[in-house]
Amino acid sequence: MADIASTLERLNQVSNNAEVVDNPDVRERFITVHDTLWGDGTGLAAYEKESINFKRILSEKSYLANPRLVTPFSVFTSFIDLAVSGLTLDPSARAQCYILPRRYAVPDGNGGSVWEGRCTLQISGYGEIFMRERAGQIAHADNPVLVYAEDEFAFYDRGGQKSVNYVCKLPHDSKRIVAGFMKITRNDGTIDYAVMFQEDWERLQKYSEKNNKKDGANELYTSGEGNTIDPGFLMAKIIKHAFRTYPKVRIGKASTMETDHTEDEMDFYGNLGTGTTIQPQPQPKKEEPAQPFGGPANNLSQGVTVEVGEDGAF
Repeated sequence: MADIASTLERLNQVSNNAEVVDNPDVRERFITVHDTLWGDGTGLAAYEKESINFKRILSEKSYLANPRLVTPFSVFTSFIDLAVSGLTLDPSARAQCYILPRRYAVPDGNGGSVWEGRCTLQISGYGEIFMRERAGQIAHADNPVLVYAEDEFAFYDRGGQKSVNYVCKLPHDSKRIVAGFMKITRNDGTIDYAVMFQEDWERLQKYSEKNNKKDGANELYTSGEGNTIDPGFLMAKIIKHAFRTYPKVRIGKASTMETDHTEDEMDFYGNLGTGTTIQPQPQPKKEEPAQPFGGPANNLSQGVTVEVGEDGAF
């Protein structure tokens, strides 16, 4: 087993970031973390599956595979975060997470800062639902439902008891979405509803425009038919918004999700089987919003990519 210094040196000298995933010490770390958190004997199968998924994404997105554009260390932490979260990168209509690049301003040692590209694990709304079901916070969450102008819809909140009256009326000729909701079944069998109305996402659109003065609001607010909100984007918003008040779930240091929080968790990135802890990269001073290198954020994932931090809930 190589010592920690030589392991880090090898990670920093790779010609392709896929080599990080294949590193034997990284492999051992992934398996150990997965076994520790999700049960002995689960790590090896998870590593074999997710290493293939991870390298597939790197091969599809050359900028992620380039160690001059994305630091190998951040690839390492993102890969280990898959073991921390227990999620999968399997592509599907309900993908649990994505691998995205972002740029950070880090200290240059001379009082200034330089841009550094890093790989991050972004947990989707569906991934969050899975994590909350697994953690026992909820029994089940239905897919979000979008309400169009032609539909009948009413939302009630009587004494804390929420209910929805919804009738879908086809065809939706107007293509205008006026609301959206998601049904959540709690562990005790009671029902909760998360509801968003047009005025809610219009408020978020104004916040996005204010927050991104140079580029304006996220284009997904108006990329749907007739310059309406993108349906997939709104469904992700509803999922994120639904869990604003729920307890936090464990995510890794290189991961992002709707609450965009940082927790003092176990050091899942250290040791590499050597008993020595890897020191993380300098904490970024800020993240450049809505413009990760390699193209606009919404073009980088297998699905909808959404700005973080608009309303504290996605």
